[in-house]
Amino acid sequence: MAAPVSSCPPYLGRRFLMLFDFDETIINFSSDDAVIHAAPGGTIPDHLKESFCPGHYNENMQRVLAYMAEQGVCEDAIRSAIEVIPATPGITALFTFLLSHMQDFECAVISDANMYFIETWLQKAGVHQLFSEIFTNPASFDKDGRLVLQPHHSHRCLQCPNNMCKQVILRDYLARRVRQRGRPFQRVFYIGDGANDICPTLALGERDMVFPRRNFPMHSIIQKMKKEQPGMLKPAVVPWTSGEYVVDFLKKAVEER
Repeated sequence: MAAPVSSCPPYLGRRFLMLFDFDETIINFSSDDAVIHAAPGGTIPDHLKESFCPGHYNENMQRVLAYMAEQGVCEDAIRSAIEVIPATPGITALFTFLLSHMQDFECAVISDANMYFIETWLQKAGVHQLFSEIFTNPASFDKDGRLVLQPHHSHRCLQCPNNMCKQVILRDYLARRVRQRGRPFQRVFYIGDGANDICPTLALGERDMVFPRRNFPMHSIIQKMKKEQPGMLKPAVVPWTSGEYVVDFLKKAVEER
């Protein structure tokens, strides 16, 4: 589900699109893991841990949130657990740069976390207004106080979890913005860390740039792709450890006319 969240005017003149993953990219932790700190004893039963299946994060988190509701964990406790997650090193500097160049950059989040976690954190950090849209799994509290999580969409990509393919989201977003703007963005920048950030990068072109977090799965997979499938990934690849390093490349892009 996409949510238009920015109160700023939709400047049609913005030249660049900046896309962010959330967990371990904007924040320096997994929000799904962080919220468990609000559970009784700061943990969940072994049967819930053992029920996890790779590629089925959404289903697993639905079970975890149901358990937490049964244990009486309230919204305030969940919100507090999310709000205290630290930002990834240098991300605050990256946000500061983008906020000062909103005439040039349109920003969006594409994440397999959920809307409640992402909006809660961005609002606490004071950067919610930076993002025009958030693409993630819908989440809201029901009448019983349970945070109910739903899949973002269905798709046919065999490489991605069944609840979300980031490439499908990115392609649809770019096509829609071309229709609205009358022209494509000059360049697209994508910053992420995980294996599910590989698929959307395959939709990018030679003028675009991908920032995989150094020594995280996205970085390792790209290194392997370059060796085994040269030419498959078209955008420039810039590994990063701090958001401040990303700023240096964005500054160069702004200066180019």
